Order: sequence, then structure tokens, then C-alpha cells
Amino acid sequence: MKRTEFERVTPESVGIPTDAVQWLLDQLESGFTEPHGLMLLRHGKVFAEGWWNPFAPGIRHGLQSHTKTYAATAVGIAYTEGLLTLDERIIDIFPEEAPENPSENLKKLTVHHVLCMGCGMDEMPMPSQNWIKDFLAKPVNHVPGTTYMYNSMGSTLLGAIVRQKTGLGLHDYLKPRLFDKIGIDSANLRWMRMPDGMEVGGGGLLATTEDNLRLMKLYLDGGVWGSERILAEDYVRLATTFQNDSASEAKGNPPATDNFVGYGYQIWMCRPKGVYRADGAMGQFTIVVPHMDMIIAITENASGAHWAQKTLDVMWEFLAKLPDKEKLPENEAAGAALASRMQRLALQQEPFAPFSVYAERVNNTDWRVTRGVVPFGDRMRQFMSGGEPQAEVKGFGFSFSEDSCTFTFSRGTEKVALTAATDGTRRRNMLDGSQALASAAWTAENTLLLTVRMIEGCFVQRLSFQFSGTSCTIQPVGTGLFGMPPGEPAAAALS
Repeated sequence: MKRTEFERVTPESVGIPTDAVQWLLDQLESGFTEPHGLMLLRHGKVFAEGWWNPFAPGIRHGLQSHTKTYAATAVGIAYTEGLLTLDERIIDIFPEEAPENPSENLKKLTVHHVLCMGCGMDEMPMPSQNWIKDFLAKPVNHVPGTTYMYNSMGSTLLGAIVRQKTGLGLHDYLKPRLFDKIGIDSANLRWMRMPDGMEVGGGGLLATTEDNLRLMKLYLDGGVWGSERILAEDYVRLATTFQNDSASEAKGNPPATDNFVGYGYQIWMCRPKGVYRADGAMGQFTIVVPHMDMIIAITENASGAHWAQKTLDVMWEFLAKLPDKEKLPENEAAGAALASRMQRLALQQEPFAPFSVYAERVNNTDWRVTRGVVPFGDRMRQFMSGGEPQAEVKGFGFSFSEDSCTFTFSRGTEKVALTAATDGTRRRNMLDGSQALASAAWTAENTLLLTVRMIEGCFVQRLSFQFSGTSCTIQPVGTGLFGMPPGEPAAAALS
């Protein structure tokens, strides 16, 4: 891998007032979102960056639909290499998966239409073993290119197009052609996969905040990295400009006003003229501001704000505060204060409440679930990839020590033990192949709150265990996947 580090500079040296960056941090910490990582770059130089502990620069983060831009970039590179054309028909690329008698509209479906969410379908199929065949079997009710429908399976199909043309999946194809060239550590990436092994191009990549920034800098620079062209100039122009009218998004997501102004190639147009973004659920944004030669990359959990529109609103306010200057006088005191703040960013600690008479009562006890479902583990992977759902939690137990609580649960044939801190910190565990930080606190005399943060993603799982004699009620707390309600309480009995 060839990696050149970005130069780190003061905001004023690239025409940005330090006070404006402080204002942006104030907004992100005001409570409408949970920020995880932020990088601000202008003229190829990073003028502010920080991660909210326990997040950190090298920890990969669930990208959700931001993954789509990586998948589209693979198609763009294949186009640049002359391996495919944008007007190539999908049924010609996948003749074995195409229906025996394709409809007239399906015959018109091209790579371009898939890239710009113009497949002409009214619904997309769910992941399955024969997902390409199922995709092509969906009715194409509209002439491709004449309607818009957000289609994550179509985004995963982009990776399958590359695989069909090259014999390589997204990761292996992009490693020497993109990752190694622009400085993304491919060994640190993780992909969710479809049942046939294809990477989930619609939302299955885990990467770092800076990985995203580097990807979108390639687009800002017209497809050139250093002195090497990676993406054809005309592909970049198409990808970053209006290719499909996304105004119909207003019907399902009325508050998400930045989703209504148009779509390129797996890249959204934004309300400020000329601005575009890669976008993943709950605020995984990399925003490109061409007229200022600027990129804003943020990873966060904005599940409390509908589709993270509030984050985008704040970003547009931030841009409006910036003067039309290439350089400003240095402010050493303000710069030192900002640098100190960026180094000390942290999420609020979990509650410190280690004492309860119930700790002794439930210590070393085992419980069996008698009603409902106890949601626990990496449900995102099954949701995105169509894999087998995790076995339900059938039983659990607790044991307490001086500064921690061990939560042991049985799920199918496996038994998993998590150590949760009770001393006001978080303990690191591995859960379903990913890092998980766990803590526990007695929020009432008979109520234990278990918090598990999947540190490589957006999601926090909080379960409240309320004990009463030989029974226990388990209530999910907060929000579930994509900010949805967490579900109904479950019940358990002492074994």
C-alpha cells in the first residue's frame, strides 16, 4: 500500500475560523446525535479532526449505505479500464440469471440505471441464495430511468457486475486498484457477505472515517490521486451530478429534505448548490464541497434524528459561517484551545451504580427465558446479508465481582460470556466477531441495566433486567436497528 499522510494544519491557514469549528463541535455535542468521528479537510490538508472516546481513528465503523459509493467506485474503475459500458444491459451481463422471457422494461435496464437508482422497480427483493435471479425476476413496472426507488439490492448488484466481468469480488478488485493507491488499509476493512459470498455492496462495509475521506477526495480531485488517474473524468462527472430525480423520497421520509434534490451514481446531491455526499444510515456522511475544495467526513449514531437530517442542517449552517478567504490571521490561543478540545473528545460515561442488595441475590444464578425475545448480538449482519437469523437467547446468568459483572447467555448451541464493567468504565469483549464494550449499573434497587456498545458500528444495545423474586422482566431500552422501537419486553424465570 502506498500511503501519504495528509498534512495537519490550523484552520486559519486554510481560511477557516477556529471559532466556526468550535461552533460545529458545540452543535454535534448538543444532544441530537452521538458523534463518533470527525475530519475536516481543505486544499488537501486536515485542519481539524477528532474522535469521541471510546471511538478512535483506527477503529472501523459500520458504514451502512455509505458502502454504496465504494461499490459504485468499483464499477467506475471497471468502466475506466474498458471492461464495461454504462449502457450495457443487465440481462446481457447475467444471461443465466435473467428470466426466460424478460419484460420489455427489463430488457432496457442498464448499468447506468442501476447506478442512479433508476431500475424501474417498485420494490426490491430481500437477500436470498439466488439473489441475482430473484432481483431480475422482480417486475420492472416503469421504463428504467423514468422513476426513482432506493434499491440497496441494486447496489449489491453493482459488485456482482464487477465480479461477472473480472472474476473478482469487490474487495479483491478494489485492493490494488483503489485501496492500495489512495492509502486505505484493506486489511482493516470488513465486509458483510451475501449467501453466495458476494460482498454486500448496498451496506455491508466497515471502514474508518479517514477511509471515507480518502475515497471522496478521489472524486473531489476528478478521479486523479497524485499523478495517477484512477477513475475516468466523465465517470466522476456523472457520478457527482444529477442523474435521477429523487423528489419521490419526500413521500416516505418527509423530514429528510436533503434526499429530495437528486441522485448521481450512488452519491446524493445536497441542497447547497454543487455539494454532494456519500451517505449511510444514521449519519455516516462524507460531504464534498467543490467550490471550497473541502471535505467533511463524519461517523455517528444519529438514530434519534430522522435519517440524520439534523446533522446535514448543521453542516450547511457551518458552511454559511465560513468567509470567502484562502487564509486568515493565526489565532494561537484559539488554536491551542481547539487542539486541546479535539484531543479530549469523549462520549458521556455510562452510569456508575455498582451497589444493590439484589447483586448478592442474583449472583451466580441462572435464568431461562419464558416469554418473548431477548435481542442480543450482531443483528445488522443478518439484516443486511440475508444470512440465517441468530438463535434466540434461551437462558442467561450473572456473576458479580468487585468491579465487574459477567453476563453469560445461551443462544442455540453456543454459550457466550461478556464481562461488563461496574466501576464506571467499559470492558472490551468480542461478540459475533466484533469488538463490544460492556458496562452494567443498578438503576434501581432491583433493576440492572446492561449496556453493550458494538464499537465497530453505530449500535448500542441496552437491556434492563428487573428482578422480582423468581421472575425477571427484560426490557430493551433506547432504539433498535435504524432508530426503530426496540421491541416488547421478555420474561424469564429462575432455573
